[in-house]
Amino acid sequence: MTPSRDIKGLLEIMAALRTPGTGCPWDLEQDFASIAPYTIEEAYEVTEAIARGDLLDLCDELGDLLLQVVFHARMAEEQGAFAFADVVEAITRKMIRRHPHVFADHDGVITPAHVKGAWDRIKAEEKAERAARRPPEAQPTSVALLSGVKAGQPALSRAMELQRKASSVGFDWNDPREVLRKIREEADEIEAALDHGDADELAGETGDLLFALVNLARHVGADPDLALRGTNAKFERRFGYIEQTLAAQGRSLENASLAEMDALWNEAKTKE
Repeated sequence: MTPSRDIKGLLEIMAALRTPGTGCPWDLEQDFASIAPYTIEEAYEVTEAIARGDLLDLCDELGDLLLQVVFHARMAEEQGAFAFADVVEAITRKMIRRHPHVFADHDGVITPAHVKGAWDRIKAEEKAERAARRPPEAQPTSVALLSGVKAGQPALSRAMELQRKASSVGFDWNDPREVLRKIREEADEIEAALDHGDADELAGETGDLLFALVNLARHVGADPDLALRGTNAKFERRFGYIEQTLAAQGRSLENASLAEMDALWNEAKTKE
């Protein structure tokens, strides 16, 4: 098989990879749940390529993301649920419906505010239609406040949205210092969990601490994901300084002591 600019070629490759007996063992054992983390990872890599302004890499990463769509569609087709063509048709129909100012006759000037209003209204209509198509036993008995917070978004973003929703009805602290007290409380609970040595308990308490930290970020007006990205970049710079300084001395990270690396870390911090 030769590379092709036609989507049909990619669909054929995925079909071959998923063919029992002759396909790829790894691809054959995957399901929607096992592939989902890769889908999220590829979306992040697209975002990172954009942030770097690397359009060549962006092309490559968009291909990786497209592969995820093709993979999910192929697995659904094998189950008789839908195929890639159905995915294309669904999004095509949705985009036409959500842009009546472009794909339908209209008079007058359409402003960005009008477009946003129409988009939100049409999305709400589509959501109601999807709900109406569900069987009676799948219909929710009531609309919960937090039900509108999408489950598939990154955990930090979802924590922020959950807290915002709860805050809208007054379930919130009024002072960031109260959140700090909660953070200290959660840290103490982690210390107690360390004494027990229970991995599940430690994971749960660590999650509680992260949730409290997101709450602090919200109260001080910081985006937790952007804040963490900034800290990641800072860590890379400072650790890189340690590595480069040791290399200039003809040494490696492996034969440096923690005390030496910590001293170089503080040196890098001072230089910043």
